[in-house]
Amino acid sequence: MSMPRWIPRELEQEHVPYLVRHHRPCFTAQEVAAAEHVSGHRLAKVVIVKGDNELAAVVVPASHRLDMQAVSRALNCATCRLATEQEIAERFPDCEVGAIPPLRHWQDVKLLCDARLVQKHDPLVFQAGTHEDAIEMASDDWQRIAQPNIGMFTMSLN
Repeated sequence: MSMPRWIPRELEQEHVPYLVRHHRPCFTAQEVAAAEHVSGHRLAKVVIVKGDNELAAVVVPASHRLDMQAVSRALNCATCRLATEQEIAERFPDCEVGAIPPLRHWQDVKLLCDARLVQKHDPLVFQAGTHEDAIEMASDDWQRIAQPNIGMFTMSLN
Protein backbone atom coordinates (compact mmCIF):
# COMPACT_ATOMS: atom_id res chain seq x y z
CA MET A 1 0.00 0.00 0.00
CA SER A 2 1.24 3.47 -0.75
CA MET A 3 0.72 6.56 1.36
CA PRO A 4 -2.89 7.80 1.03
CA ARG A 5 -3.01 10.73 -1.41
CA TRP A 6 -5.15 12.82 0.93
CA ILE A 7 -2.24 13.24 3.38
CA PRO A 8 0.08 15.39 1.22
CA ARG A 9 -2.94 17.12 -0.34
CA GLU A 10 -4.26 18.09 3.09
CA LEU A 11 -0.86 19.30 4.30
CA GLU A 12 -0.31 21.35 1.15
CA GLN A 13 -3.80 22.89 1.41
CA GLU A 14 -2.92 23.98 4.94
CA HIS A 15 0.43 25.39 3.72
CA VAL A 16 2.35 23.11 6.08
CA PRO A 17 6.00 22.36 5.28
CA TYR A 18 6.72 18.67 5.75
CA LEU A 19 9.13 15.91 4.78
CA VAL A 20 8.12 12.46 3.59
CA ARG A 21 10.42 9.84 5.05
CA HIS A 22 10.67 6.22 3.92
CA HIS A 23 11.94 3.30 5.96
CA ARG A 24 11.93 -0.48 5.99
CA PRO A 25 8.59 -1.99 7.07
CA CYS A 26 8.15 -1.34 10.80
CA PHE A 27 5.28 -2.58 12.93
CA THR A 28 5.92 -0.96 16.31
CA ALA A 29 6.46 2.67 17.21
CA GLN A 30 9.88 1.92 18.68
CA GLU A 31 10.90 0.23 15.40
CA VAL A 32 9.79 3.30 13.44
CA ALA A 33 11.74 5.59 15.80
CA ALA A 34 14.86 3.47 15.32
CA ALA A 35 14.44 3.27 11.53
CA GLU A 36 13.93 7.04 11.30
CA HIS A 37 16.75 7.78 13.77
CA VAL A 38 14.51 9.90 16.00
CA SER A 39 13.89 9.83 19.71
CA GLY A 40 10.79 8.01 20.89
CA HIS A 41 9.86 11.32 22.51
CA ARG A 42 9.46 12.87 19.02
CA LEU A 43 7.65 9.97 17.35
CA ALA A 44 3.89 10.46 17.52
CA LYS A 45 2.23 7.09 18.04
CA VAL A 46 -1.52 6.90 17.35
CA VAL A 47 -3.51 4.58 19.59
CA ILE A 48 -7.11 3.99 18.57
CA VAL A 49 -9.49 3.48 21.49
CA LYS A 50 -13.18 2.80 21.72
CA GLY A 51 -14.94 4.87 24.36
CA ASP A 52 -18.50 3.64 24.80
CA ASN A 53 -19.49 3.32 21.11
CA GLU A 54 -17.17 5.90 19.54
CA LEU A 55 -13.61 5.62 18.27
CA ALA A 56 -10.99 8.15 19.30
CA ALA A 57 -7.37 8.60 18.27
CA VAL A 58 -4.93 9.26 21.10
CA VAL A 59 -1.55 10.63 20.01
CA VAL A 60 1.26 9.82 22.41
CA PRO A 61 5.06 9.74 22.37
CA ALA A 62 6.39 6.32 21.34
CA SER A 63 8.47 6.37 24.52
CA HIS A 64 5.35 6.25 26.72
CA ARG A 65 2.36 3.99 27.20
CA LEU A 66 -1.27 4.93 27.26
CA ASP A 67 -3.06 5.61 30.55
CA MET A 68 -6.53 4.22 29.77
CA GLN A 69 -8.05 5.71 32.93
CA ALA A 70 -6.96 9.22 31.90
CA VAL A 71 -8.32 8.66 28.38
CA SER A 72 -11.62 7.38 29.76
CA ARG A 73 -11.94 10.48 31.94
CA ALA A 74 -11.14 12.79 29.02
CA LEU A 75 -13.70 11.07 26.79
CA ASN A 76 -16.22 11.03 29.65
CA CYS A 77 -17.20 7.46 28.85
CA ALA A 78 -18.40 4.54 30.95
CA THR A 79 -16.25 1.98 29.11
CA CYS A 80 -12.96 2.51 27.33
CA ARG A 81 -10.74 -0.07 25.66
CA LEU A 82 -8.29 -0.45 22.82
CA ALA A 83 -10.07 -0.77 19.49
CA THR A 84 -9.78 -4.12 17.74
CA GLU A 85 -7.87 -4.49 14.49
CA GLN A 86 -11.19 -5.15 12.74
CA GLU A 87 -12.74 -1.95 14.13
CA ILE A 88 -9.69 0.02 13.02
CA ALA A 89 -9.64 -1.53 9.53
CA GLU A 90 -13.34 -0.79 9.06
CA ARG A 91 -13.10 2.85 10.19
CA PHE A 92 -9.74 3.70 8.56
CA PRO A 93 -9.81 1.61 5.34
CA ASP A 94 -7.30 3.80 3.48
CA CYS A 95 -4.57 3.17 6.07
CA GLU A 96 -2.77 0.08 7.28
CA VAL A 97 -3.75 -1.00 10.78
CA GLY A 98 -1.14 0.38 13.16
CA ALA A 99 -0.10 3.20 10.83
CA ILE A 100 -2.94 5.71 11.28
CA PRO A 101 -1.66 9.30 10.93
CA PRO A 102 -2.60 11.79 13.69
CA LEU A 103 -4.60 14.06 11.41
CA ARG A 104 -8.22 15.25 11.46
CA HIS A 105 -9.38 13.42 8.37
CA TRP A 106 -12.16 11.22 9.70
CA GLN A 107 -15.50 12.66 10.82
CA ASP A 108 -16.57 11.94 14.38
CA VAL A 109 -13.18 10.62 15.52
CA LYS A 110 -12.01 12.61 18.54
CA LEU A 111 -8.33 13.46 18.61
CA LEU A 112 -6.49 13.58 21.93
CA CYS A 113 -2.79 14.35 22.36
CA ASP A 114 -0.53 13.77 25.32
CA ALA A 115 1.03 17.05 26.46
CA ARG A 116 4.47 15.43 26.72
CA LEU A 117 4.59 15.06 22.95
CA VAL A 118 4.18 18.75 22.18
CA GLN A 119 5.63 20.53 25.21
CA LYS A 120 9.09 21.07 23.68
CA HIS A 121 7.83 22.16 20.25
CA ASP A 122 10.31 19.82 18.55
CA PRO A 123 9.48 18.52 15.07
CA LEU A 124 7.20 15.47 15.12
CA VAL A 125 7.48 12.30 13.09
CA PHE A 126 4.45 10.06 12.53
CA GLN A 127 3.42 7.18 10.32
CA ALA A 128 1.67 8.22 7.14
CA GLY A 129 -0.87 5.47 6.62
CA THR A 130 1.64 2.71 5.84
CA HIS A 131 4.31 0.78 7.71
CA GLU A 132 6.98 2.23 5.37
CA ASP A 133 6.13 5.94 5.17
CA ALA A 134 6.43 8.70 7.73
CA ILE A 135 5.90 12.46 7.83
CA GLU A 136 8.09 14.94 9.68
CA MET A 137 6.65 18.37 10.41
CA ALA A 138 6.81 21.14 12.98
CA SER A 139 4.90 20.41 16.15
CA ASP A 140 3.29 23.85 16.08
CA ASP A 141 2.01 23.28 12.52
CA TRP A 142 0.62 19.88 13.50
CA GLN A 143 -1.19 21.37 16.50
CA ARG A 144 -2.63 24.15 14.34
CA ILE A 145 -4.12 21.82 11.72
CA ALA A 146 -5.04 18.86 13.95
CA GLN A 147 -6.41 20.89 16.87
CA PRO A 148 -6.20 18.00 19.33
CA ASN A 149 -7.52 18.05 22.87
CA ILE A 150 -4.28 18.15 24.88
CA GLY A 151 -3.97 16.47 28.26
CA MET A 152 -1.96 13.95 30.25
CA PHE A 153 -2.73 10.55 28.70
CA THR A 154 0.45 8.53 29.24
CA MET A 155 2.81 6.89 31.69
CA SER A 156 6.52 6.36 31.16
CA LEU A 157 7.54 2.93 29.80
CA ASN A 158 10.15 2.66 32.58
